[in-house]
Amino acid sequence: MSHWPVYVEGVGLWSPQLADFAALRAWLAGAPLPPPAARPAANVLPANERRRAPESVLLATEVAGQAVAMSGRQASDLACVFSSAYGDQAITDYMCETLARDPSALSPTRFHNSVHNAPAGYWTIATDCHAPSAAVCGYRASLGAGLLEAAMQTIADQRPVLLVCSDIAGTGPLGTMTESRQAFGCALVLVPQASPHSLARLELTPTRQSAATAAPSPLPATWHEANVTAAAALPLLLLLAGHGAHYTLATAGSVGLDIHLEEVA
Repeated sequence: MSHWPVYVEGVGLWSPQLADFAALRAWLAGAPLPPPAARPAANVLPANERRRAPESVLLATEVAGQAVAMSGRQASDLACVFSSAYGDQAITDYMCETLARDPSALSPTRFHNSVHNAPAGYWTIATDCHAPSAAVCGYRASLGAGLLEAAMQTIADQRPVLLVCSDIAGTGPLGTMTESRQAFGCALVLVPQASPHSLARLELTPTRQSAATAAPSPLPATWHEANVTAAAALPLLLLLAGHGAHYTLATAGSVGLDIHLEEVA
């Protein structure tokens, strides 16, 4: 059986309840939650881009920026993998409605922002990153597929890789189908060797078990249920926050990853 070790140097997190990974750790330690933020700050983007960018881009770039800042690395040097189960649901709903009502009224800018790799494009331009980038989608297994892709790049190329996983709330008929009720995003900086910035070592093992298994969560059930990416990511984030040591994550219809965490002294 293959075992793939990677190290985590940085973690990003944003939801209406949790502004970053430190907020999750503080809440687990008993601190009260701060007032929910209206939207991700996404300070890595220039001001003009922040005003024009859709929520999906703001969310992805916010958590990416947090993870890179924690890692101490240069964003321009990092290969990146962006993963999302649904892409920008708000723009997709707008496009479907507009095409059904008046196709000639479709906004070229919103169409441009509808593509699945739009967050990766905004990120790489804003950070002047010329390293490889990828956009991944695997429905409910999108986090697992993204983690598998990022880990394989980390190990095969012996380089640090930024993984970003995010989904916004659904709107219209699409939102009814996806049952995505709020935004959630997370990011990890993965590296092949331990460093002074390493937070934990993850040992990844492929498995035929695709159903997610994790220890009972101390987090409110509504946080898991409000977003498909949150449901997949929160157990992994709990491991990194010191709660538990094992998690099985779906990566495809019949394949998963066993994740074992070891703390780094």
